[in-house]
Amino acid sequence: MAEGKLVIAHAGLKEEMHGRGSGNVRNFAMFGETTGEVDEFGLPVRLEWARDYRGKADVVFGHTPMAGADWLNHTMCVDTGCVFGGKLTALRWPERETVCVPAKTQYAAPAKPLDAGQSLSAQQDHDRLLYFDDYATKMRIETRFKSTLQIPEENSLAALEVMSRFAVDPRWLIYLTPTMAACPTATEGPFLEHPDQAMEHFASRGVADLVVEEKHMGSRALLVVARNADAAQARFGVEDRKAGVVFTRTGRPFFKDEAEETAVVARVGKAMQSAGLWGELQTDWVLLDTELMPWSAKAQDLLKRQYLPTVAAARSSASSLLDTIAKAGEIEGLDRLRSRAETQLSNAILMGRTIGGYCWAADSIEDYRIAPFHILATEGKVHADQPHTWHMEYISRLAGADTILQTTRWQRIDPNNSADREAVAKWWISHTGEGGEGLVFKPNAFTLNGSKGLIQPAMKVSGRDYLRIIYGPDYDLPENIERLRQRGLGRKFSLAEREFKLGLEGLHRFVEGLPLSKVHECALAVLALESEPVDPRL
Repeated sequence: MAEGKLVIAHAGLKEEMHGRGSGNVRNFAMFGETTGEVDEFGLPVRLEWARDYRGKADVVFGHTPMAGADWLNHTMCVDTGCVFGGKLTALRWPERETVCVPAKTQYAAPAKPLDAGQSLSAQQDHDRLLYFDDYATKMRIETRFKSTLQIPEENSLAALEVMSRFAVDPRWLIYLTPTMAACPTATEGPFLEHPDQAMEHFASRGVADLVVEEKHMGSRALLVVARNADAAQARFGVEDRKAGVVFTRTGRPFFKDEAEETAVVARVGKAMQSAGLWGELQTDWVLLDTELMPWSAKAQDLLKRQYLPTVAAARSSASSLLDTIAKAGEIEGLDRLRSRAETQLSNAILMGRTIGGYCWAADSIEDYRIAPFHILATEGKVHADQPHTWHMEYISRLAGADTILQTTRWQRIDPNNSADREAVAKWWISHTGEGGEGLVFKPNAFTLNGSKGLIQPAMKVSGRDYLRIIYGPDYDLPENIERLRQRGLGRKFSLAEREFKLGLEGLHRFVEGLPLSKVHECALAVLALESEPVDPRL
């Protein structure tokens, strides 16, 4: 039915039998498939064909009474044992919603209890085990953005290796954050990046409503927080008695100490309660996109192996050169070399000072700062249909409910308005001059299409001193900055757009109750795209 999108059969139908007619097909459709054995109740032991179903069509069937009607891999048994005192269930399609009416009485005694004591849904029970072959292949993912994305097999395998070894419990892993596009490069002056280029980018694409947010310098963290452990088990199928998790943009646990994670989750859950958001959003769980600080809480290896050694080497090199020049006496031509060495020493000190501003000791939960900026999803809703102003207003209420939560300053502007542009440029200069990383520019609409498709959902404009961490302490010397102005941004733009589409597609699939394999298909693809040859400094 419905052009092959819906199959109805008494006892079910395997994918390879769809649209076919034979004795075997009719027999399966009527009676299903058994092992030839009987169970302790004297009933035939049935082969659970639905657990292996991978078809796109929804298959609706009955024959075997269940305690409740649950989706399992695009299949649903709607026989909920009305005659045995259960319920009469109907399925609304294509809405995929069920309507149940309790039986007035038990008309017959079941040979086997309808409720076998299973605390998880059929899909959650099935999703305890994920299948390697579902991912170890070239993936072709259709998204609701009217685009199909392809992931090469070698990229899928690399991502699968990372996720299978290092990721959080996969039942929590419903979303991975996309990378963010850097703004077009400034064409002149002392800046490699400047707000003017970001605002011009959006204005040239017809965007007249932008939200500008301060970018906190920490580590991207996703928080899945449930009202309590029971709510977490009911929605996510987890059985570890956790009420939530905190993980990185690559799916790894953020905290090494589970006690710290538990404390953070509890604080955020309590803040949701204090702010009245559990009730107002009609949900028992929430997915928050945040920046978690200090940067040093997650970037210790980078600090020790890359950034701080770079500062030390630059300072040592410039200082040694200045000492040598001082001992050389008056030699013609040394003034220029001395001036350059002094500049290099100053740049190295600036880089060290910038890094220091993003790092502090986090010896207790009170030392952390979590800055949410998206309420990505709650029960039944992906909040990509809400403008960024909605997100920031709700987050302001949430952040006001606990001291470890930090508000994010933001403004709403028209990039075509000269006064707005001037005010934002001044804010960026002030914010980055005080040690801030930069600003993020977003169309107020969470998703916005232009004449050439999706407009970049977000664009960062980094501060002059922050960029020393990325490109080195002397990146803004005239000869260096002119070379950097030739940096290619096309691949980064494409990557940010594709990862954004995949992330939202996977989140919609989770909210709609699709199999976890379909949700993970998108999360894995985001991680797989990270292995593409894109300049990691962008």
